[in-house]
Amino acid sequence: MAVIPDILVQGAQMTLVLAAAPLLTGFVRKAKARLARRRGPSVLQPYRDLLRLLRKEVVLPENASWLFRATPYLVFATTWVAAALVPTFATGLMFSWTADLIAIVALLGSARFFLALAGLDVGSSFGGIGSSREVMIATLAEPAMLMVIFTLALLANSTQLSTIAAYLASNAVGLRVSLGMVLVALIIVSLAENARIPIDNPATHLELTMVHEAMVLEYSGRHLAMIELAAALKLLLYVSLIASVFAPWQLTGSTAGLAAYALGLAVYGLKLTACGAALALLETATAKMRVFRVPQFLGAALMLGLLGVLLLFVSRSL
Repeated sequence: MAVIPDILVQGAQMTLVLAAAPLLTGFVRKAKARLARRRGPSVLQPYRDLLRLLRKEVVLPENASWLFRATPYLVFATTWVAAALVPTFATGLMFSWTADLIAIVALLGSARFFLALAGLDVGSSFGGIGSSREVMIATLAEPAMLMVIFTLALLANSTQLSTIAAYLASNAVGLRVSLGMVLVALIIVSLAENARIPIDNPATHLELTMVHEAMVLEYSGRHLAMIELAAALKLLLYVSLIASVFAPWQLTGSTAGLAAYALGLAVYGLKLTACGAALALLETATAKMRVFRVPQFLGAALMLGLLGVLLLFVSRSL
């Protein structure tokens, strides 16, 4: 009988990330508009956009293959699974044993691979530009992410997220230089993976600068809705990852009661609000950099992650 509550809590987490992802995107847009002294759209506007796209007819290019049709569903499914594995308000859930950082990176890499292939499938110039830039960014962001994972694994002796969150929430950690470097590296990787400023501007469609939008330019209808929802889930994934690793407060266990789950859910909402406001402030205060400067930006994340690993090898207290 104990299996039924575990299934319900796991299902609640999967539903939570799916429902909260568009809300986080809408909150970031609203906060950016307020910082720019504009009224801005409602925080619920992403939900309306998704419903509008779901009602529209799908228009496919004449030379589109089965890969172009299947990619939106593959990208959405892999991203949703990866986002649902990251602890939000509770740890030690039924499928937490699969919440391995390397597995999550592999799922996101699979989604990126299929999306890049779909951008090349139609043969348009915009799709080719977007796919090539996406792969270039991935070759620099993934090694930096692996350095982040190695640093956390050396600290917690595990790559499992629940174990890492429980260890970092204990009193045995304290302030460490390596964790500060890893936090900055993870933030840089998150900006690159989600095509946010200064890597890319999600609010524009300029052919000389866009990365993610160039790959999905040929999509419409429910296919575009799946891709947009997957992009919102990916942003929520990285925000939840930063919150669960570097702010693992009020992450309840799998045997907690309803009151503990409610408190954990409220604290998780505060974490999302704080991270969304910080992202809006960063995007408002900075400008998009040139594409040729992106390798230097991501190279800094790689060096920070590598220095974090080396510091732990030199001294376990750093």
